[in-house]
Amino acid sequence: MTLANDKIILRGRKVVGGVAEGEALVTTDTISGWGGIDPRTGAVIETRHELRGQSFKDKVLVFPGAKGSSGWSHYFHLARLSGAAPKAMVFNVMTTKVALGAVVTRAPAVTDLDRDPLEVIATGDWVRVDGDAGTVEIIKKGGR
Repeated sequence: MTLANDKIILRGRKVVGGVAEGEALVTTDTISGWGGIDPRTGAVIETRHELRGQSFKDKVLVFPGAKGSSGWSHYFHLARLSGAAPKAMVFNVMTTKVALGAVVTRAPAVTDLDRDPLEVIATGDWVRVDGDAGTVEIIKKGGR
């Protein structure tokens, strides 16, 4: 992690290339694709999830990883087709579910960061994900 011009920069590993930025939506709960999200709106619908009722549409989704079945990627693909997918993804635990989900959403995605993004990024922070470089730049919401 480096600090440059009031930006926090995390370095990690590319999952999906490209660059996107936006407001962060952060959860410490894993996300279930099949039955856990509404692919038409990007809303989390899982009953006991801390983000229940909130949408990741046009946000940078920061989360620990995926849970549930292999249908996970299908629901994130449907979210992309409906225009409700996240702009980018930052996550901790690489699995085939989350990797394929990132690929089908075509959202820049980074994992294996030099610092836990769940400890650094808060909902509302401005985040720029550069999947090609494997970097995540954060401007804290009070610093914008």
